[in-house]
Amino acid sequence: MTQSLSRTSLYETHTSLNARMVPFAGWDMPVQYAGILAETRAVRSRAGLFDVSHMGRLDIRGPRAGPFLDWIVSANASDLRQSRARYAMICNDEGGIIDDTVFYRRGEDRYLLVCNASNRQYVVPWLLRWAEERFPDTTIEDNTEATAMIALQGPATPEMLGRLCDIDPSGIRAFSAAQGTVASVPAFIGRTGYTGEDGFELIVAAPDAPHIWQTLMGEGAVPCGLGARDMLRLEAALPLHGNDIDTTTTPLEAGLERFVRLDKEFVGADALRRERDGGSKRRLVGLQVRGRSIAREGYPILAQNTPAGEVTSGTYSPTLDRNIAMGYVTVEFAEQGQELQVDIRGRLVEAAVVPLPFYSREVVR
Repeated sequence: MTQSLSRTSLYETHTSLNARMVPFAGWDMPVQYAGILAETRAVRSRAGLFDVSHMGRLDIRGPRAGPFLDWIVSANASDLRQSRARYAMICNDEGGIIDDTVFYRRGEDRYLLVCNASNRQYVVPWLLRWAEERFPDTTIEDNTEATAMIALQGPATPEMLGRLCDIDPSGIRAFSAAQGTVASVPAFIGRTGYTGEDGFELIVAAPDAPHIWQTLMGEGAVPCGLGARDMLRLEAALPLHGNDIDTTTTPLEAGLERFVRLDKEFVGADALRRERDGGSKRRLVGLQVRGRSIAREGYPILAQNTPAGEVTSGTYSPTLDRNIAMGYVTVEFAEQGQELQVDIRGRLVEAAVVPLPFYSREVVR
């Protein structure tokens, strides 16, 4: 029997806009509206609107909520100031990445953790296990179904949101959040995103999401789907769990060391300290792929006809007008400028290791 797909509270809004809907992580989600390239350009030039309600939203509370998260994630949680946010990994005992997450401190004893939709089924039991074993005074409440999450991304978003807010969103720093109202609706407003642009992520009660969406569209925000979101995040070299990172890869291999505090104890820290001391055997790198062919996930990477690694993500970048990819290669081939080849359906295509990110824009800090 085929399991039915979950729908966000914006499902009918998407279908009324003639979005192309696809299954994603158990949800029926819009992959595109007007078109992936047009939507990507809208975000880079002005403002795009994404339904990200499928992502997990977990409310963590208790007198030891901070130490609990210190044990769960790779970054420090206890020293995070109220209304600030951090990016971190949740690792297993071997240092493999169960998920990457953003968490916010909402109070002295309260945090909000946002996890990937595809990993919510693993993250929730993982958190409950450690709460029961080590932090029984900590509670985890899954508010994914009761709330909606809308990402408003692009350079025009502070001005656009400012016309609808009861607070000045330009006063919210990057990786910070505030409670306010948007279009007269109570909203948790975080200055975060997954596009490489300035922007905001809004968490509201699920029934309020269509009103927020329509109001933002009225201000000029362009509806965008998962296709544009993937293109934008790859241009910004933001890893996608399941492609660029997973339980078989570590934060050190993925170049995410700056989000790992090896001077504290957390699940996987011992394995990562051993890797740090012994050196990683492979590295996630950026590739500029020559010609018109796109290097897709799983395509082999070679160095002078010798196997060197594998592509994890690839696309055409409309912002840069070139083909880009990320992939893991053994460390001897990970230096910038290294000439490589990608086996694209039996044809070797030239590529070179280039600095990451492929695209960046200054974000207000």
